[in-house]
Amino acid sequence: MAEVDVIVIGAGVSGLTCARYLHDAGVSYRVVEASDGPGGRVRTDLVNGFLLDRGFQVFLTAYPEARRILDYDQLNLKPFVHGALVRYNGRFHRVVDPSRHPLDAAGMIFLPFVTLADAAKAGAFRSAIVSDSVEKLLERPEVTALDALRSRWGFSERLVDAFFRPFVGGVLYDLDLRSSSRAFEFVMKMFVEGEVALPARGMGAIPTQLAAGLDAESLVFEQRVRSIRGLSVEFEDGESLTARAVVIATDPNEAARLCDRLQPIPMRAAVCVYYAADEPPVEEPILILNGEDGPVNTVAVLSNVSEFYAPPGWALIAASLPASSPPDAVHVERAVRAQLARWYGSQVEMWEHLRTDVIEAAVPDQTPPYLTPHERTARLGEGLYVCGDHRNTASIDGAMASGRLAAEAILADFGERMSY
Repeated sequence: MAEVDVIVIGAGVSGLTCARYLHDAGVSYRVVEASDGPGGRVRTDLVNGFLLDRGFQVFLTAYPEARRILDYDQLNLKPFVHGALVRYNGRFHRVVDPSRHPLDAAGMIFLPFVTLADAAKAGAFRSAIVSDSVEKLLERPEVTALDALRSRWGFSERLVDAFFRPFVGGVLYDLDLRSSSRAFEFVMKMFVEGEVALPARGMGAIPTQLAAGLDAESLVFEQRVRSIRGLSVEFEDGESLTARAVVIATDPNEAARLCDRLQPIPMRAAVCVYYAADEPPVEEPILILNGEDGPVNTVAVLSNVSEFYAPPGWALIAASLPASSPPDAVHVERAVRAQLARWYGSQVEMWEHLRTDVIEAAVPDQTPPYLTPHERTARLGEGLYVCGDHRNTASIDGAMASGRLAAEAILADFGERMSY
């Protein structure tokens, strides 16, 4: 391989973001990826006419880094309803943001898991989240999300268990709510200030758009890195490539394998079970949260959000659940189907099981002090850099931020300037 200025190892969101900024600055680069395409953990597969994201994922339009670099119009973002249906005490209850749905606001005080005190505190919580900058939120004392909900904001145990646990726990892959309060409050700010959405043709459209802004010859797939020696990258096929800088943009444990200056980070597992049905169990594009017992945490009819997720006349249903460890896929599907049959009746028995995604390393474990500091340096020394969601909030936005910071560090060390 010909030598280049920068080698980026990994074509996930962080690596692609880093390469995009290098590309825009006129720096030569090569992105090498072990798998057969871009995206890392953010990919979409076409299965029997259905678009199946690799695990249930959503995109938050308020992400500041995404707004910097993505073309939202091209993604054709399709929003969810700004609220949720919560399964509690054998019934579904509608929870909405009163500021967006003022006509539904009065009904919120009649929810069986919301006290009058909760309603007042929710308003104060929303105001504080909106008024504070992202930087300020990420500088608040870091405790667990559960401690923040109980002590910092004073919400009742009923509201925490019925709403915040499935909602926030589903986003952070942590139903115990032991993740960082900084991550929790950042995510809540994104929910409040923007839309919860899906690209019309799947989450994989995000890395595809990033990759489309790069030189095609600078993207190399199915090229696994064996080791890094100085600024020389050695591949499994025996080839090697040397550059002025090397960026490790892999998951944290692969990064630790490649560089002994990095430590492995525990990863949280997740499961998503996909079903095809001739009729959807609900008609609107809304998140369904489980505020009761049972394996299922979140349900969404993705074809209600974007018609492209399913062939005409079909509905695509995703049931997701965080997992403390990777479970048996067959057992999980049976348990999920049994629970959904209790919710929606005999129609569930007719649903076609399309796929069960068991994601052993879905997101980094964000237990405090994960975000202290909330932003880690990209420099590892001697021309070596690192980026990924394990260097920032464990989110698409965190991955993009770390990719940008790695590019900024490289360009500064090269004596060049970033162009936005």
